[in-house]
Amino acid sequence: MKYMLLVYMDEQAMTDAERSACYVESAQLCHDLQHNGQFVAANPLQSVASATSLRVRDSKRTVIDGPFAETREQLGGFFLIDVRDLDEAMRVAERIPAAKKGTIEIRPLFEIPGLPGE
Repeated sequence: MKYMLLVYMDEQAMTDAERSACYVESAQLCHDLQHNGQFVAANPLQSVASATSLRVRDSKRTVIDGPFAETREQLGGFFLIDVRDLDEAMRVAERIPAAKKGTIEIRPLFEIPGLPGE
């Protein structure tokens, strides 16, 4: 089953040095997951200052600069994994370095037949 592990944290929670170390540690985690056949994709996101939010209501598009929600922790990146179950997804999530400073949201994906790459 595929799970999206969403990384939420305050953008100021890490120093530049801590962030660099986090990227190295996260890359190693990705290699470990790849070796175990669990890795699908992972990437950090650029700052929320680069975000654009879009809504469509009554066939009209509204574009807003910035993230949709104003919170202290913002979505900062993701891991997409393929594991047996939620317990295994949680074991992977606790290994994500950002879990020490932020929150990892674990969400199962709906498998929709007929999508590209299936």
